[in-house]
Parts: sequence; structure tokens; C-alpha cells
Amino acid sequence: MNIEKMKTLGDLKSSGYISKGIKDELRDNLIEKIKNNEPAFTGIHGYDDTVIPELERAILSKHNINLLGLRGQAKTRLARLMLNLLDQYIPAVEGSEISDDPLNPISRYAKELIAEKGDDTPITWIHRSERFFEKLATPDVTVADLIGDVDPIKAANLKLSYADDRVIHFGMIPRANRSIFVINELPDLQARIQVALFNILQEGDIQIRGFKLRLPLDMQFVFTANPEDYTNRGSIVTPLKDRIGSQILTHYPETIEIAKTITQQEAKLDSRQTDMVYVPELAKDLLEQIGFEARESEFIDEKSGISARMSITAYENLLSAAERRTLKNGEDKTLLRFGDFMGVIPSVTGKVELVYEGEQEGAAAVATQLLGDAVKTLFPNYFPKIEKLQRPDEKTPYDDLVEWFFEQTGFELPDDLTDEEYKKKLDEVAPLNELIKKYQPEMDKIDTYFLKEFLLWGLVEFKKLSKQRYTKGIQFNDLYGSYISGL
Repeated sequence: MNIEKMKTLGDLKSSGYISKGIKDELRDNLIEKIKNNEPAFTGIHGYDDTVIPELERAILSKHNINLLGLRGQAKTRLARLMLNLLDQYIPAVEGSEISDDPLNPISRYAKELIAEKGDDTPITWIHRSERFFEKLATPDVTVADLIGDVDPIKAANLKLSYADDRVIHFGMIPRANRSIFVINELPDLQARIQVALFNILQEGDIQIRGFKLRLPLDMQFVFTANPEDYTNRGSIVTPLKDRIGSQILTHYPETIEIAKTITQQEAKLDSRQTDMVYVPELAKDLLEQIGFEARESEFIDEKSGISARMSITAYENLLSAAERRTLKNGEDKTLLRFGDFMGVIPSVTGKVELVYEGEQEGAAAVATQLLGDAVKTLFPNYFPKIEKLQRPDEKTPYDDLVEWFFEQTGFELPDDLTDEEYKKKLDEVAPLNELIKKYQPEMDKIDTYFLKEFLLWGLVEFKKLSKQRYTKGIQFNDLYGSYISGL
């Protein structure tokens, strides 16, 4: 279809163009994608067997949709991706405030223009990228904002009576006619404003200031809401919920692999960082595990949720910490270290809602504990499990390493070591080398240095060693030697 040649209503009619409602557009284009085995929602991970099938069923059913889930679960992203299911271009009456369909006009302006000019009525073509409207629901949103109101300035300029419907200034929803309209955080919308949406959802028409005005709008509504909002800030009024065809529950990534994929896709990194810093796969796993631990932590409000944005910003901070260290040392390349994870703490503390006990501990202490919990969870994947209860004379694979620390006054790993100094320092601990060789013989040498630090942190978490954070680094000691020496 050559839209450049179709500039009038007559051109449109002669082309055989058939107009359809937005819900039919979405449905027909989704059917084509399903038939061709094409993904309808690209860039969304972990929802292939849960959320996306439900969303596709809702679109096939031509429902308005409510996406219900905690923060950072890609609700708005899903709504925006629905744009890809719209036709690339649709015709509209030129000059219409509400993008009237030339073959099915609904506004007074469009009807009068077509009555006057007939087939010579000028049309314009709207790209699908212009057919997405989004409004964040806040308590100060009014009916006038969403639906419209009488405009006294327009009445004065046109010398019209307030009884004339041409004095109406349309709000966001009528202007989004034939488009996808998203209202984020629906429960934040005052109940009386939610009531104003009843007719639009059920009959597709609007009422403004008592005008006998029927505009059968053609809309695809998508709402988003957080379950926490139902108790903290407001609720979705029952009749409105009844008018929303499908409510779809979203969720967080269920595996570390999915979480890693999302983080790698969304992190905004400078290419110079990725070229400079080598990140072992274990470090990426550890970063994501922090998020999983946070969702189970007794110090964090589970109703608030842990956004996927926490892992994304934490990964950005992690690489920036390594980059800063490398620049200060005058080096061109570096390996990521455990000390760089201290740079992740501000990303964690800013993304979690602490309960009372968490506030007592302090946000930074909770973030550090989450890192320790993540180490503890992943440790058995790489080394023999350390049991809580052991007989006093029982031999373990870690005895030589613990003994090595018992004989030292303290093993320090300053944050600002050069890469050469850092490697040399860790290589000095002979039992570390033996454990890596025995239990991770296939691991690349470049990854072993981070694994050595991981092993030390793991022994601390399992109460085999102790560690102390000082201003510029970390000191590891045997568990009891620090008490004996008075440290």
C-alpha cells in the first residue's frame, strides 16, 4: 500500500482500504506472528511460559488489560512492546484532535469537514510509534486532564456559547483515540477519577460537563498496578476492576541465568569499561544472587519488592569501581575483584525498603550481609559443602588453609593493589592454589583469582575464618587468632 499517493478520502476509498478497530489490529497482527512462529514481545526474558501466553490470550480476546506485579517486573515494557502489534500506518482526518478514522468519523469537526469536502477531504497517515500514550496516575490527576473540560478561552475566541460542544477541550484519553493508552500505578488514581473511566471501558464513550456527547472511542487500555498499593496508597475500585477484561500477574526472574540476561541487556555501560574490566562469570552470578537473597531477607520489606533495576545499577557500579581503581593505578586492563563489590552497596541501599529490624541494622550493613549470604548460597556449587556441626577431630578439605591463617598474623588485601601485586598476594597462599587445583581444575587461570577471594569469603561466612574491613581493604584472620592477638 503506497500511502504517499493517498492524500484524500477519495484516494483511500479507491484503494480498497478497510478500517478496523485497534483491538482487531492487535489481534490480527498477533495471529500472524503466532502462525509464523515469530516472538511478539522481544527483549522480555523469563516470561515465555507464564506472562506472555496470558498477555497473548488477552489480546486475542480483545480485552483491556491490568498488569499486576511488584516494581521492576517489566510491566510498562510489555505495554510499550504492544506497539509492534499495530499496523505500521493508519489514516486519519487531517486536523482532527482525536485522530478520526476517515471512513468512520466520530468528532463534530471530522463529520462537518467530510460533509463539506467529501472525497476531497485531506487525510494524514499516523505511524504506530505515535499511537502510544502513557500517564502516571498521581493523586492530583483530574477528570479534565484525562477526559476533558469546557475551555472558556476557546469559547471566547470562537464567540461560542458554553452550550456549544465546540468549546470542549479534549483530555488525554480522547486525544489517544485509536491508540494504546497506559495508566501506570492505577491505584494511585483517586476513586472518583477511576469512576470516570467506567463508561469509557464499557461503552467506549465519554461525558464532559453534562454535554450530551457520545464519542465511541477506539482504545486499547493497559493498566499497571503494584499489589502493595492495594493497602498502602489506595485500591482499584471494584466496578472498574470488573470492566478490565484480563488481569495478568508478573513476577521476578526465577533463575540466575535469566536475571543475568536481563542485567546484561539493560546495563548502560561505556565500551571503555567493558574493554578495560574482565568480569568472571562467578562475579555475575554473585551479583544476581544478591537480589535473590534480598527477596528472602528478614530485614527487607517483601511487599515492596526488589526491582530488577537494583541488579542493573549494581552491575554498572561494579564495573565503575573496577574502572576507577584501574585508572588510579595507571593500568589499561584489570580483573574484577571482590573488593570492587563494595562499590555495589550504594546501589543496593537505594533500592530496598527496610523493615524496622533492617533500619536498626543500617542499610549498608544489610547490603554487606546480603553479599555474604549470596556467597554462602553459591559456595557449595564450587567447593565441598561445609556442615554446621562437625566433630572436633573431623578432617575437612579446608584444614590446611585454616592452619595457614593460624600461623599468620593477618592476611591483608588492600583495594588499591595493582593487578600484578594482587595476583602475587593471592598466589602466596599455597593452600588456596591446592584447593582450586583439586576442586576447579577446569577453570581458566584468569578466573581463579576471583575464585580464591570467593573461597576466602565463603570460609568467613561458614565461620572457618574471620575478616575485618578497614579503610582501604580487607584483612582475613583465623577465627580465634584475632581474639588471642587482641585485634
